[in-house]
Amino acid sequence: MNNMIGRARFLHQSIKNVLMQDWDPIGVQAISGAEDEYDSYVPTLYSMLISRRPVNEVFKYLVWLEAEHMGLTVDYQRTLSIAEKLVGLEA
Repeated sequence: MNNMIGRARFLHQSIKNVLMQDWDPIGVQAISGAEDEYDSYVPTLYSMLISRRPVNEVFKYLVWLEAEHMGLTVDYQRTLSIAEKLVGLEA
């Protein structure tokens, strides 16, 4: 049981790190106090990863977040690489 909890925590933290360090579409990485900016997206991504959702579904979710939720212009190639990195976390 502890191993499962530890794995879940590790995956949550890994997702959070990718979102802040690699994805960061609004550019808050260097702002003190913004460490939790993308935390609300972690549970959905965690669920997608443990359910082994394909890269294209993770990609579509990230595109939706960027375009619809945040109102940003999407760099599709960059976002695809982030989706691939996220899916690779659960490999």
